[in-house]
Amino acid sequence: MRKLLPVVVLALFAASAYTQPFPNRPVRIIIGFPPGGGIDSVARLIGPRMTESLKQPVVVENRPGANGVPAMELVAKSPPDGYTIFMGTSGNLAMNPVFYANLPYNMDRDFAPVSQTASLPFLIVANPALPAGSVAELIAYAKANPGKINYSSAGNGSTPHLAGELFNTMAGIRTVHVPYKGSAPSITDLIAGQVQYTFDAISITLPHVKAGRLKVLGHTGPKRLPYLPDVPAAVESLPGYEVVNWYGAVVPSGTPKEIIARLNAEIAAALADPEVREKILAIGIDPVASTPEEFGAFMRAETAKWARVVKDANIVLQ
Repeated sequence: MRKLLPVVVLALFAASAYTQPFPNRPVRIIIGFPPGGGIDSVARLIGPRMTESLKQPVVVENRPGANGVPAMELVAKSPPDGYTIFMGTSGNLAMNPVFYANLPYNMDRDFAPVSQTASLPFLIVANPALPAGSVAELIAYAKANPGKINYSSAGNGSTPHLAGELFNTMAGIRTVHVPYKGSAPSITDLIAGQVQYTFDAISITLPHVKAGRLKVLGHTGPKRLPYLPDVPAAVESLPGYEVVNWYGAVVPSGTPKEIIARLNAEIAAALADPEVREKILAIGIDPVASTPEEFGAFMRAETAKWARVVKDANIVLQ
């Protein structure tokens, strides 16, 4: 009996730890891109507010590459206990299933929605050397130089990639897509002149525009933005063109509903915090929360919408 005592004590200790109220250890937010992008900024703004409320560290972990597929696989295979959250873009959560036939996970089977976290249009920015100062001039220049202009993106299948391919199709132009492992290296090469233009988050493009390293041609929203009234919407020159990116959080399927509800409430509270909200708005991103049910329906609708766009425009990964 004495030899069994340590085993019994360890088992009781493990059971006690498991039944402790959530959370009782650090929570990870996994990002499928390098530091410096819009989604990374949002995660790092809400993380400290969630840390205060949960009374446990909320740590942002960057795992860039392949438009977030490895990061999503990691989360899908993590224990469904609420301690591992994936915060992704529309490219990760709605477009990967459209572009990739053999993903190592299934969105419906392996993930449970928690909440949308943001909505944002892209700025269309160019290297100052590009002889175009507007969307209309970019289209005209591209038509005169088919296949000779490059645009960068945060990766194959990312929302910036789809924004660029949809732009090509609707404008009747042919420019070359150059994918990167995230927004930061994409913007770095754009500034260096390795590529000529891109579509990306206002939070990371606008500072470079203000510094004179890039020039803005327009944005991808449906109408002019109140905080950038002098920047035209691309739809003014290209009727019907609109791409709005969004961010959201999911957890492994099987995570208890009460834990999902707790995480949903914490994310909503962080996004509603006046200081956090002001900082997110200041980088050109609209904080948006939703219920898990609303977010699940929204993701499914977005996947169906972009699947139709990809099919109709014959968009393929390079």
